[in-house]
Amino acid sequence: MGKEEPYVEESTRIAALIIATLASFLTPFMGSAINIALPAIGAEFGSNAILLSWIPTSFLLAAAMFSVPFGRIADIYGMKKVFAYGIVIFTVASLLSALAPSTITLITFRILQGVGAAMIFVTGLAIITSVYPPFKRGKAIGINIASVYIGLSLGPVLGGILTQYLGWRSLFYFVVPLGILIFALTVWKLEGEWAVCHGEKFDALGSIFYSIVLVTVMYGVSILPSNTGFVMIALGMLGLLAFVVWELRTDSPVLNIKLFKNTTFAFSNLAALINYSSTFAVTFLLSLYLQYIRGFDAQTAGIILVAQPIIMAIFSPIAGRFSDRFEPQILASLGMAISTIGIFTFTFLTPTTNLTLLIVGLMVLGLGFALFSSPNTNAIMGSVEKRFYGVASAMVSTMRLIGQMFSMGLALMVFAIFIGSVQITPTQYPALLSSIHVVFMICTVLCFIGIFASIARGKNHEKSAGK
Repeated sequence: MGKEEPYVEESTRIAALIIATLASFLTPFMGSAINIALPAIGAEFGSNAILLSWIPTSFLLAAAMFSVPFGRIADIYGMKKVFAYGIVIFTVASLLSALAPSTITLITFRILQGVGAAMIFVTGLAIITSVYPPFKRGKAIGINIASVYIGLSLGPVLGGILTQYLGWRSLFYFVVPLGILIFALTVWKLEGEWAVCHGEKFDALGSIFYSIVLVTVMYGVSILPSNTGFVMIALGMLGLLAFVVWELRTDSPVLNIKLFKNTTFAFSNLAALINYSSTFAVTFLLSLYLQYIRGFDAQTAGIILVAQPIIMAIFSPIAGRFSDRFEPQILASLGMAISTIGIFTFTFLTPTTNLTLLIVGLMVLGLGFALFSSPNTNAIMGSVEKRFYGVASAMVSTMRLIGQMFSMGLALMVFAIFIGSVQITPTQYPALLSSIHVVFMICTVLCFIGIFASIARGKNHEKSAGK
């Protein structure tokens, strides 16, 4: 890489960080708030547990499907342009979701919301990486990720209050003004397009291929343990191999497979995939545990669950700043180990578990996640050339979203085995608690394996010169 970073005005950096950070608040807020509202949505529409699970899962699936294609589009046509359109789509989809007359309609609008979120995800981080030099980047990424966790923090609290007093539809109305504000700031204050690959071709066929493979695999996961589910996953894996072959042969791939020859890039992404696979379902599962088994209302459950993201928000900027000075390998691996301990504590939940123990477990998990996420993201973005920032940012989002989908798919599969397609009533509470125990045990094992994936990346600072 030997080239110096081009000079960027400090005002442009600050504007980019503010806009990207505000946008980073939107989607996690919506995600954590909607988890709290699921019982209320289920009560209004008479939905069973599996159909309810598709409300968060459909959003994640759509966002993951479109992240890599939009990452490449942003590199070619401009990050600001894709970011602005993404804000518009997300805001309109939020308004439509608030007006949804049924669960199926809501899921449809959540898919559209996921498309907008993909456009926001891949460009926000890439813009920050583009305008900040390496020695300041970790701190900026840490602030951006802290915004994600503030969204996660306020989601359960505000989501619980809004659901309790104004109904679940108010959650979607709440984000519309914020979306309008972010769009206005983007048009008014954000200067530059960052179209580093301008003039290159877009691999439309590869993008379609990628999306079909992803849908096939995740749909298969969602209908396990049925035979059709295993067949879909097998077909998806074969499709993935074919996609890799296609991308290696095409002149302008949507996803440059050769990036994975870089061990820092490859193992940092693998570690992220494992981390999100083992942690994302925590809020969903504990929300069901607190509201169904413990009998708390949505507001109280939200206040309890806020312990985890508050710790994340506090420690993410600190971890990001440390990753500018110390090896991400050490920080992220330590974070993964702490996360493993946090998840393990939830395998002992009972109908009478002391809430203090549950909150301590959430705080431990929050600390582990903060120590992992900022350094890991900094390692990924710092391991590639500038022309790949959009795609690298897309991979950060894709690993997160695939991990989140796998986490929800795992919970879905266990629910199907223990509960089946029925609405949750007191007679199902023992089976629900058994399901929660099984999912947490599997997640503990996954997170433990992730420690070794994080260690295997090697030392990022020594490799940065040879990108």
